[in-house]
Amino acid sequence: MTANISIDYVSHTFKGQPEPTLKDIELRIKPAEKIALIGRSGCGKSTLLHTLAGLLLPSEGCVRINGHQLSRPSAKWNMMFQKPSLYPWMSVSQNAELGLIFAGKKDPQKISQLLAMVGLSDKAEANVQSLSGGQQQRVALARSLATSPELLLLDEPFSALDAFTRSSLQDEVAEISSREKLTMVIVTHDIDEAIAMADRVLIMSANPGRIVGEKTVDLPFPRNRASREFSGQREQLMSQFEQLTQPGEQAVCAAQADNKSNSETASGKTQQAA
Repeated sequence: MTANISIDYVSHTFKGQPEPTLKDIELRIKPAEKIALIGRSGCGKSTLLHTLAGLLLPSEGCVRINGHQLSRPSAKWNMMFQKPSLYPWMSVSQNAELGLIFAGKKDPQKISQLLAMVGLSDKAEANVQSLSGGQQQRVALARSLATSPELLLLDEPFSALDAFTRSSLQDEVAEISSREKLTMVIVTHDIDEAIAMADRVLIMSANPGRIVGEKTVDLPFPRNRASREFSGQREQLMSQFEQLTQPGEQAVCAAQADNKSNSETASGKTQQAA
């Protein structure tokens, strides 16, 4: 089964903060859809991703996956972080099978298949400390896929890699998600990464974090970054992003909304007095 996600009016305020980090997030993500979340730093992208993972319960609203309200993490929705977080004293295969071990379902054959899928068959018994950064993220990907998840969540997992390794992994993860029919959500600051990997890109604004726009990317996989079509999609998304997330414009909109509210309140009081 793949994940059908419903985010119903989710807001979240961290303890000690006067203002919410997320406000009234309402979203539907279809089964096997690939989503990219983009926005300026501090807009709540990772907070929303952690909510989808069950690592954070929102102050208001709820997340439902396949009709069930999310209340805790599960092996059915796995997250890859910026760092692979591997155990340095373990081999590649031992790190990859950790999720299965915790679930009491060791499956050496499945691990071998996953390592072949991510191009690490020849490194199965190597210590992870001997691997490059890109190879370590491939181990983390194999570990995330080992439990046969319905949902794959990615929190900028390729941001520290060189450009060539990053592009290769972007294509591979998108291809694996399509082949395995996984629902995928990735947080990124990289417009090219969003266009390369997503069926739909969601744009978030800050203070508080809201979804203010979206763009459908109707290009076949794997996506050719040198093509005219890719460049056109990138330019359209960049233009839309700049228009919707300018800090000055957000402040002006908020001020206009407050002024309108104050004006309506004053008008109501005047009418009551009359």
